[in-house]
Amino acid sequence: MAIQKTLYIFSDGTLRREGNTLCYETGEGKRFLPVEDIQEIMAFGEVELNKKLLEFLSQHEILLHYFNYYDYYMGTFYPREHYNSGFITLKQAEHYLNESLRLELAKSFVSGALRNIETVLKYYHKRGVPLGETAEKIKNAEENVAGITDIAELMALEGNAREEYYRAFDLILDNPVFAFEKRTRRPPRNNLNTLISFGNSLLYTIVLSEIYKTHLDPRIGYLHATNFRRFSLNLDVAEIFKPIIIDRLIFTLVDKKMIDESDFEKETGGIVLKEKGRKRFIEELDKRLNTTINHRAVGRPVSYRRLIRMELYKIEKHIIGEEPYRPFIAQW
Repeated sequence: MAIQKTLYIFSDGTLRREGNTLCYETGEGKRFLPVEDIQEIMAFGEVELNKKLLEFLSQHEILLHYFNYYDYYMGTFYPREHYNSGFITLKQAEHYLNESLRLELAKSFVSGALRNIETVLKYYHKRGVPLGETAEKIKNAEENVAGITDIAELMALEGNAREEYYRAFDLILDNPVFAFEKRTRRPPRNNLNTLISFGNSLLYTIVLSEIYKTHLDPRIGYLHATNFRRFSLNLDVAEIFKPIIIDRLIFTLVDKKMIDESDFEKETGGIVLKEKGRKRFIEELDKRLNTTINHRAVGRPVSYRRLIRMELYKIEKHIIGEEPYRPFIAQW
């Protein structure tokens, strides 16, 4: 079976079904896309589509994520779940409505995120970047997770720790063009924040696509409240992988000058990444997601993308009482 890939669409055009394949038509012509090769579609351009196309995507279990001009994630066509389970949904809801059960899972997500942040900091500290003090602060924050008694306090701890971590980006990158200054969103106000926001948005959609392949309901999260937002579980799980997938990727892109100042442009109130920069970011992200690491628990190499799916299976086992959830911690 061929490995399915993510289809990224940057140009404006029309996406439709043509026979038993997908066709994307722009002013430059038609491009035919075998549907069997596609796992998900991420649309950044102005894409026209119709009901017949959505039915076709649903038949082939393909998610369509769409972003606006500023690369803000706008939403997802999430086909009817083929793996949905009433039992799992009830168990998810039970773990959300029970405050202690919800807090237990939320703490695990934060603990995993902070420990992976610590791993990243130690990696660069060993390579001569003076990050010992920051790593110690993150370690202390992670140790304090156990004593937290409510979600609001937990999110405050996580937010403060992540701000401390982001300030260390200046030491890691040592590049004034990519100075952190402070975390800004919607719109990002400098080059580094633009990369962080773009990468995080991509990761949220990737995790969502992986959730679709499980019995889990993406609308029921634990750290991020289940409310009127469409999805929240993907935000929870993405916290664990941001440091080791997105942040490490940003450091590599900047350090190797694969993305530079020329890849950004100012728009009203903020900074956006030009198409060339977006394509380079996505190209390297795909490489990273397909990179394999030796996984001690399974005894064989596993890709980063597969690690995300495995994390979701672990959450399933936790909520049905089969095995306590332990977040993935990178070992470099």
